[in-house]
Amino acid sequence: MNYTGSAPVRQPVPEVHDVHLPMAPEVSEIQIAASREWQAERLRLLWGRRRALLRASAAGLLASTLVAFLIPKSYISTTQLMPPDAQSTSAMAMMAGMAAKAGAGLGAMASDLLGVKSSGALFIGVLRSQTAQDRLIQQFDLKKVYGKRLVMDARTKLDENTLISEDRKSGIITISVTDHSPQRAAALATAYVNQLNALVSELSTSSAHREREFLEERLKVAKQDLDDASNQLAQFSSKNNTLDIQQEGKAMLDAAGTIAGEMIAAQSQLEGLRQIYTDNNSRVRSLNARVVELRRQLEKLGGTQGIVAKKPVASSSPKSQAAADPSPRQVADPTADQAAVQSGAMPYPTIRSLPLLGAKYADYYRRAKIQETVFELLTQQYELAKVQEAKETPSVKVLDAATIPEKKSFPPRLMIMFLGTFLATASSVVWVLGSARWREVDPQDPRKVLLHEVAGTLKANMPWASRNGAGAVAAEKVSVSQDRSRDPLSGGSLKL
Repeated sequence: MNYTGSAPVRQPVPEVHDVHLPMAPEVSEIQIAASREWQAERLRLLWGRRRALLRASAAGLLASTLVAFLIPKSYISTTQLMPPDAQSTSAMAMMAGMAAKAGAGLGAMASDLLGVKSSGALFIGVLRSQTAQDRLIQQFDLKKVYGKRLVMDARTKLDENTLISEDRKSGIITISVTDHSPQRAAALATAYVNQLNALVSELSTSSAHREREFLEERLKVAKQDLDDASNQLAQFSSKNNTLDIQQEGKAMLDAAGTIAGEMIAAQSQLEGLRQIYTDNNSRVRSLNARVVELRRQLEKLGGTQGIVAKKPVASSSPKSQAAADPSPRQVADPTADQAAVQSGAMPYPTIRSLPLLGAKYADYYRRAKIQETVFELLTQQYELAKVQEAKETPSVKVLDAATIPEKKSFPPRLMIMFLGTFLATASSVVWVLGSARWREVDPQDPRKVLLHEVAGTLKANMPWASRNGAGAVAAEKVSVSQDRSRDPLSGGSLKL
């Protein structure tokens, strides 16, 4: 081609003459025929050994069936958890910060919890902690179930049988437990959820949790103080026959006023009768006895346990004697009054002892009332703190509860039987074809000679593979043949 600015010049095309090449032999057809003949020969060989192949397939089927039914069944129970609410993120962050201080059981996952980015990762870390696993091992006695002597081995086996995963999009946590017992698998899956709730509550470090713990301790002390104050008030009331000093004082004053009024009226009537009748008159004596009884009741209420004594009057006038009757000397003895109250002579305290009893009763009553008020206030605050703690603590919501599986998950018996039969058949086919190929190999082939030498040496070193020293003789023959093969001047041929 000319790439200059001038016009292109057409070059003359050389003339091509027909060249007759010699015909190549049909190699491909010969190779195809040879391949077909080789395939037919191998198929004929397999057909001739069909009985052995069928026996091997039957043996493989029988062995795989036996293995498939000897493998114990396994069941999988699955439960799904909803992701925690967003409002509990702060509480979970504080819980993750305090996880390392919860004990040796959670120390292994402390670093993971400190760097947790989502609540689902936190829950998975809690579920995989040693604390949760050790509690499950102790609850279900998994060392005996798994046949392990150490807790560490049982923990490893439990971790192998448990699959905990989280969906990245929805945040749903899936817990799958595999076990040979369907009931135990479902129980383990449910126990995982319960342990998660318990550990989350134990590790909660929110302000509501701290307040609830403080109120709980304070409530115990307030309950003890209230019981002590109530017991002291009850003992004082029982000892002094008092229920309510104010009400009892008012009732006793009303009763004393009523008795005093009746006594004054009776005395006035008695004075009127004495103006008319003598003291020996039946009406005078009856009314005088009534006045004496009213005076005794009034003294009893007032606490004057004295004796009504009449002063002897020198005048023999009945009027002077009558005037002397309504004014007796009252002798008050507080010691006798208290003894009479304690001895049960009166079922109520006297008016004289009401001020002293009222002061003591008011003291006991005030202490009991204060403790009761404190206990009520603490109880209200404690309940509010529990509600607030429940709001701040991340809750575990079960989406799908664990159920007892109805179908086994392992082993796949049909697949095991099929694979066992296929492997037995394939192995027998390979053996038949390999044996035929081995027989076709030239006895003088170095590879075949080497294999015979190796076989002879192994038989010589295995006494149980030979009888009456035949192995040693074979080994000696092999060594002689090796020497001959190595010496080119010996002129002998290698025979096996």
